[in-house]
Amino acid sequence: MALIALGVTGGIGAYKAVEVARLLQKHGHDVQAVMTRSARKFVGEVTFEAITRRRVITGQWAPGANADIEHISIASDIALLLVAPATANVIGKFAHGIADDFLSSLYLATAAPVLMAPAMNTNMLAHPAVQQNLAALKARGVSFVEPGEGYLACGWIGKGRLAEPEAVVDAAERLLSRLPSLTGRKIVVTAGPTHESLDPVRFIGNRSSGKMGIAIAGDLASRGAEVTLITGPTSVALPPVAAVVHVRTAAEMHRAVMEATAGADALVMAAAVANYTPETIADQKIAHDLSAVNLRLVPTPDIIADVAARRKREGRRRPLLVGFAAETADVLARARNKRLRKGIDVVVANDVSREDAGFDVDTNSVTIIDDAGEETLPLQSKTDVARALGDRLERWLLTALAPAGTHA
Repeated sequence: MALIALGVTGGIGAYKAVEVARLLQKHGHDVQAVMTRSARKFVGEVTFEAITRRRVITGQWAPGANADIEHISIASDIALLLVAPATANVIGKFAHGIADDFLSSLYLATAAPVLMAPAMNTNMLAHPAVQQNLAALKARGVSFVEPGEGYLACGWIGKGRLAEPEAVVDAAERLLSRLPSLTGRKIVVTAGPTHESLDPVRFIGNRSSGKMGIAIAGDLASRGAEVTLITGPTSVALPPVAAVVHVRTAAEMHRAVMEATAGADALVMAAAVANYTPETIADQKIAHDLSAVNLRLVPTPDIIADVAARRKREGRRRPLLVGFAAETADVLARARNKRLRKGIDVVVANDVSREDAGFDVDTNSVTIIDDAGEETLPLQSKTDVARALGDRLERWLLTALAPAGTHA
């Protein structure tokens, strides 16, 4: 079936990794165990060698002057890198690109999907540093098996124990079954806010972090799509995509989108683009002299509507147009109106007045509106929302369009 690298790190859950290896083999997979130095304090490598019938890799350097550079050789051969248990330490290494042992070097060297099963103390899991590292890896397309709740090795009761081996293997099977279904498709994704200058110092903006659009770009790229990510100012880690275009203003994003979508199969407009911009920009910083300042705002270009209008003029079906409607009241009614008024195919509506589903948070709840009707997704991580949208985008493209270049 597939060659899977099983990374085992230093936690009490390492004993469960033995069963993970056995179940993977039961599913027909070949397993190459990679153990960190700390992992060997919990489980001996001979146990994995007996099950996998392969020499366990425990260090960077293979013996012999002509030996392969193993982390590069294996990186090219594996279909999946699975880390179970994944400690806070290895999660931090992966998030920051630290390659000081075989496993962390393998992560940087492989293009295979990565699945991690975190396991650690409850407070460690909840620590902002760990949560930021997890978010960074999710943004890059790393998948996770959620840890379970119950008795921990430290004696606490809470979330943090390694998921059961069956759940880990099920997640691995799902990941392996995701074929590069969007290979050959060219998709443009926008993300983040725009900043509209008032003077050389100040600007008008919004609270969009770019997390939703960046998660979508990462998911689509993992499906084989050639993704162009056009992003406004953001500090969120960017996923590996075909091209990244950095913009600042609505006008810059308009130009970039019009150019990038000329030969694209789809546009996912997740950016929170300013609807208005100052009519004039002061040459110097506006003095703070306690007097009132009057601003005249003028509309910015309607990006997705302009792409839809060009598509209609040219009599083309491409690109498929997916827009977002970030609203604070009458969310669904306004989203329905936006879809019809702008002539786009799909609208994803979300209530950004919610503290758990608005701007600059890690979760979202959306309603997808298209010709088939409306579907509301429950509150979940933005990574999971991106995956759900990716599943639906596959279906939309299959029913609506052939790959770019085959027909109009």
